Amino acid sequence: MPQTPAPDPLYPPIEPYEHGMLDVGDGNLVHWEVCGNPRGKPALVVHGGPGSGRGPRSRRFFDPERYRVVLFDQRNCGRSTPHASDPTTDLRHNTTGHLIADMERLRTRLGIERWLLYGGSWGSTLILAYAETHPERVSEIVIAGVTTTRRTETDWLYRGSGQIFPEEWERFRAGVPESEPDVDPDDPCALPAAYSRLMESPDPAVRERAAAHWCAWEDAVLSMEPNGVPHPFGERPPADRQAVARICAHYFSHGAWLDEGALLRDADRLAGIPGVLIHGRFDLSTPLGTAWELARAWPDARLTVIEDAGHKGSGTQHREVRAALDAFAAFGG
Repeated sequence: MPQTPAPDPLYPPIEPYEHGMLDVGDGNLVHWEVCGNPRGKPALVVHGGPGSGRGPRSRRFFDPERYRVVLFDQRNCGRSTPHASDPTTDLRHNTTGHLIADMERLRTRLGIERWLLYGGSWGSTLILAYAETHPERVSEIVIAGVTTTRRTETDWLYRGSGQIFPEEWERFRAGVPESEPDVDPDDPCALPAAYSRLMESPDPAVRERAAAHWCAWEDAVLSMEPNGVPHPFGERPPADRQAVARICAHYFSHGAWLDEGALLRDADRLAGIPGVLIHGRFDLSTPLGTAWELARAWPDARLTVIEDAGHKGSGTQHREVRAALDAFAAFGG
């Protein structure tokens, strides 16, 4: 007898009532949108990747009657311009510090005093970096999928997890041709750096091949998860696939321009900000240990481990995110 599908845990789809392009300098324009209640509690959605761009599904975690939801595409991805798929786009002005400054410009542009921050994966790193820089501007934080982009975490994602997927990792490693400088096995950023150089090639075939290898590896790490689409990286449109590979490699080859362990070291700056950390038990991309460490370093945060989820989440995880946001909505703007 067929099972009755579980009810959708999210709010119905909504469309933005306002949008625009924010000039953030260096020739960059950041696309933003606002949806929900113009007089509601301000909240900012911080997407992952880096370079994934925002998705409309994120709007649906928020009660549209109680939240004023802001979404934006980080530099050089989504609808922001120039796009990283264009090889002439200069990524020198795309760093964690630049993104923090962009968020502040957007907050000021929209006349928001403080806002709740929601996101996951790379988005959690950017949320924590922003909140530790501007704690007075953050009312609450909800993270689904915690990472701090330490070099040890990068090493796990792009080398260590090859112990679980040795065949796929061998193909990923072989995607760097012999003409590239040797990849130092003791440098956690070396392989992303090699891919970053390939993604800067003037030859479109080289860039496309590197992006394909990068996305195939990202998909392999997520391949044991039963939820979500099977190939979330490889099934992107070609331009978005190139952008996410190029921006990811750019960030991870530089350790996201963060001192190693800085976000955990400086978690005391989050004191007084209520937080909810929601993490899948079977997340191989960003293992649970980082979320556990953050919860211990941030007394105002509560960690919930989702037993049926990995990095791509699950219905259970979505319900937990919505419940956390519903609870914070009661505190007003």
